[in-house]
Amino acid sequence: MYFLSKELFFPPVSEAYPDGVLAIGGDLSTERLVLAYKSGIFPWFEEDEPIYWWSPNPRMVLFLDELVVSKSMRNILNRNIFKITFNQNFREVISNCQKIKRQGQNGTWITNDMIEAYCKLNEMGIAKSVEVWQNDELVGGLYGIDLGQIFCGESMFSKVSNASKVAFISLANQLKKDNYNLLDCQVYNEHLESLGCREISREDFMELLISK
Repeated sequence: MYFLSKELFFPPVSEAYPDGVLAIGGDLSTERLVLAYKSGIFPWFEEDEPIYWWSPNPRMVLFLDELVVSKSMRNILNRNIFKITFNQNFREVISNCQKIKRQGQNGTWITNDMIEAYCKLNEMGIAKSVEVWQNDELVGGLYGIDLGQIFCGESMFSKVSNASKVAFISLANQLKKDNYNLLDCQVYNEHLESLGCREISREDFMELLISK
């Protein structure tokens, strides 16, 4: 286990533990966060814990040509039930991601310090959000880090049925339109798999990241 100091450094991702943990400590400065994502690493920890840095193997990703939109979701999208915006209310999106209750989790990894750190990245044009509105109310969304050609998704939330799926599909379609190569989803879950995401090796992910 690597213990990070104030020095702006991460060990090679190949040295991560089998569960994906690579290092502990450091800070959430904009410089360190940018270096982390460019190196295939992201922070994931809970309140009152030190900062844990992860690089899982395998890695869950979406190749944009493989997006799966079910017939029922196409119907929802075609009915224009929701309004979609991009990067219009980042702070509210990440705050909702912090507050949403998730099955099997007692708390959230999105601490108040993390919110402030990512809002700074948003001001720099690095962190971005997708908002889903219904009757002028924010009912879903997601946020992540835009590396150019690869978007690293961080978290999403939904207050009404299908809102987070709408956010994800809208982001994937926009990324494809803008000629991005990949949407990084970090780790496996069934929800992501249903949308066409799949696991690839960390080595393959790093090759895609480096060649972006």
